Order: sequence, then structure tokens, then C-alpha cells
Amino acid sequence: MKITLLTVGKTTSKEMKSLIDDYVQRIGHFVNFDLKYLPNQKHTKNLSEKEVKTAEGLQILDALSKYQIAVLLDDRGSPMRSMDFAGSIQKHFNSGQKSICYIIGGAYGFSEAVYQAVPKQLSLSKMTLSHQMVRLLFVEQLYRGLAIINHLPYHHE
Repeated sequence: MKITLLTVGKTTSKEMKSLIDDYVQRIGHFVNFDLKYLPNQKHTKNLSEKEVKTAEGLQILDALSKYQIAVLLDDRGSPMRSMDFAGSIQKHFNSGQKSICYIIGGAYGFSEAVYQAVPKQLSLSKMTLSHQMVRLLFVEQLYRGLAIINHLPYHHE
């Protein structure tokens, strides 16, 4: 199975990028993993929040055609314990699915078109987190889930 994290905008903090890269490398020992960055919208100063979300949404929807399953990482989503997240990953493995894509939107979140196209949503926290932080938290939780599946001592119940 191939797992992709699709995100709007690049990670700008060198420290954060280093931490993310460490988990991406660890994840790569278990699955084919790809971190894809969609470019930020340019000249957004003169655009409304809705116009920015719509433009980003079109990019996201265009990229999604390659994946069998998509999940939005969004504070509207359902929270999940790490063990439950590992179980959901295992279900995807067992189902024979070839690809799953987790998506982090831009600064304003997702457009309604994206919500309609991708009904599955996962919340990492009910708190508002920076997109840079969400990337790090997600790759850490993905690694944790894969470690649970593979019975590594990384996770303690």
C-alpha cells in the first residue's frame, strides 16, 4: 500500500522539517510513503477567504484522482486514539486498497467542494494547530500506528 500526505504549502521551519523528515524516513521502513506539497496560492492579498479555499480546493481535487481512499485532516473530523488509528491503517492493508491519501488544507481549511468529495475526516486535535505542526503530528502518529501494527515497543498503552 502507498500512503500519501498531501498538504498545501511547504514546511518553512528548518527545525520542523528536520523532525518531519526523521519520521518520513522511519515510515519508509514499513510502507511506501510520499509527502506531497501543493503550492500556496499566490497573490492572495486581494482574494477573499472563500476564493483562496476554492482555488486550493481545485488543486486538491485534481491531485485526488490518483488515490483510492482520501481522508481530510480537519478539526471537524472524528478524533481517534492511536490504537484505533493503527487499526484503521491495518483495515486498509487488509482490504487490498492500493493507496490512501491524507490531506492537510491551507490556512483557511477546505472548500465545500473538497468536503463533499472527501467525506472521511480525522481530527488530530480539537485545538487549532499550525499547518506546520499538523504535518509533524500526523507523521508521528502514522509512524506510531505502523509501530503498533508491527509490535514495536514505540507505543506504550
